[in-house]
Amino acid sequence: MATVPAPSALRVALLGCGVVGTQVARLLSDQSDDLAARVGARLELVGIAVRDAAAPRDPSIDRALLTDDAETLVDGADIVIEVMGGIEPARTLLLRAIAGGASVVTANKALLAEDGPTLYHAADEAGVDVYYEAAVAGAIPIVRPVRESLAGDTIQRVLGIVNGTTNYVLDQMATHGLALDDAVRQAQELGFAEADPTADVEGYDAAAKAAILASLAFHTRVTIDDVSREGITSVTAEDVAWARQTGHVIKLLAICEASEAGVSARVHPALVPEQHPLAGVRGAFNAVFVEAEAAGELMFYGRGAGGAPTASAVLGDVVSVARHRVLGGKGPAESHYAQLPIAPASSAVTRYQVRIAVSDRPGVLAQVAQVVAEHSVSIEAVRQAPIESSLDGVTAAHLVITTHHAPESALAGTVAAIADLDAVQGILSVLRVEGS
Repeated sequence: MATVPAPSALRVALLGCGVVGTQVARLLSDQSDDLAARVGARLELVGIAVRDAAAPRDPSIDRALLTDDAETLVDGADIVIEVMGGIEPARTLLLRAIAGGASVVTANKALLAEDGPTLYHAADEAGVDVYYEAAVAGAIPIVRPVRESLAGDTIQRVLGIVNGTTNYVLDQMATHGLALDDAVRQAQELGFAEADPTADVEGYDAAAKAAILASLAFHTRVTIDDVSREGITSVTAEDVAWARQTGHVIKLLAICEASEAGVSARVHPALVPEQHPLAGVRGAFNAVFVEAEAAGELMFYGRGAGGAPTASAVLGDVVSVARHRVLGGKGPAESHYAQLPIAPASSAVTRYQVRIAVSDRPGVLAQVAQVVAEHSVSIEAVRQAPIESSLDGVTAAHLVITTHHAPESALAGTVAAIADLDAVQGILSVLRVEGS
């Protein structure tokens, strides 16, 4: 039986030439000999699809490669790299590439979180690969470990800082006492945040990544619409200061869990104990903490964004899919055999830390404790401190109550009942406690 000779070169099409695309193109050129040795064939960048071919570009970009005809470009490619972002035209172009027999590498978290199964199914039908390591945490290798290295284990929980912008903002608030708006402005000046930071500070970016991680970890299709999402816009400098007093750091976390109720994925600011590894993740770095039945606790840490780090993850995927085309075979297909139900956010089991302004008089703590007990929630710790200025002319005090683990629904009901007490002047903050 005759064997099909391995190709001497593979045609690579690049969709997008922003910060990441520019670095991908540069690495394909600068490391061409090494990449050819690793793959067994040369990777030939045959074109870069952009919206405006006449727009200014980094000097490293060969302008002869630029084209606004993305359809024709993908039709002639063996491998298509998509770093343009957004849902359309990225989805249509990738499906066209797959139908034409090209393998796909994408960093498009939004598309995968909304409609990944459509791409995965099309790739299975065509016998080609869809790889997306760069879609979750930049340079951090997390997709492949979850999808392949831990395929023989049972993952119980994934806890991650997966958005570098919000981590930088919260870190600046903690270390320099900045207000949220000032920290966001500083992140924008340094290039960590976009001119419109909504996707980051409102948690949309992290929610897309949580959907991808939950789908991989629990072999169940999870979309961004299944993720409970809360951003950091309500976090104040006072919240950050109180977190320090109670031995915590505030982080925006993506949390994916499997329980009897099904799979849950949520994104929200949380108090992380100072001794937990995630508490020490500073600046714009990311980290993902995985809890598995046999492997135990694992943490993956590194740069979660930026042109060069993200391009590193993209090129790693390119090498993998290119090897498959040279040597035969393909990577793992989508695993959704478990088909677990999506658990409602109210079923999540967590802890709360509630900061309350109360009238400074005897018996108030007893009233609050009674309400907590009536909702079948137990108190782990209570701190009380005076408030420098009174509220509405009434002398007030701070109560900081930390609960034991309880269902989210019970904790939310407890907070609502506390707010109705006559002695309570206001609920100042409600933060979940994770990682302990």
